[in-house]
Amino acid sequence: MARRVLYPLYQLGNPQLRVFRPNFFMTLVRPGKEQTPDTVQFRIPLEMTKCDVKNYLEKIYTVPVAAVRTRIQYCTNKKRNHLNQRVKKPDYKVAYVQLAQQQTFQFPDIFPQKERQAEEGSMEAIQEKFLEEEQQRQKPDPRRGGVPECHLVTWVVIVNQRRHL
Repeated sequence: MARRVLYPLYQLGNPQLRVFRPNFFMTLVRPGKEQTPDTVQFRIPLEMTKCDVKNYLEKIYTVPVAAVRTRIQYCTNKKRNHLNQRVKKPDYKVAYVQLAQQQTFQFPDIFPQKERQAEEGSMEAIQEKFLEEEQQRQKPDPRRGGVPECHLVTWVVIVNQRRHL
């Protein structure tokens, strides 16, 4: 629940217009695992409840919310600083908001991968050709059962050296 601030009922000089801003913040997070298109993940403060999340999104952003699920992410304190003291990252709460009315959310692709063609004879083209040839050469032999060729060569060298001893 948001912190309550008591205002006087009447202020001299009118106007009675007051702007109430929330004292919470929500961070939109790209999920680590694949989720349904109607689910959005937020990182929120520990004090914020499911009702607060729903009211926050519906009243401020006019986003229809069907359901809210929350969990607390406890961070570990296994790291140590230069004084060998344990350092712990702060815990945080994660909210999974399911949108209503068949609405979906898609993260925008800010940095799209451009398909570029390397010029013939340029350094990029030569490097790309070399990498393709190297990948073709390093394809595993289906008869070898997953053992790479480089290990086979070193093994043969080791066996030959032991025979000569």
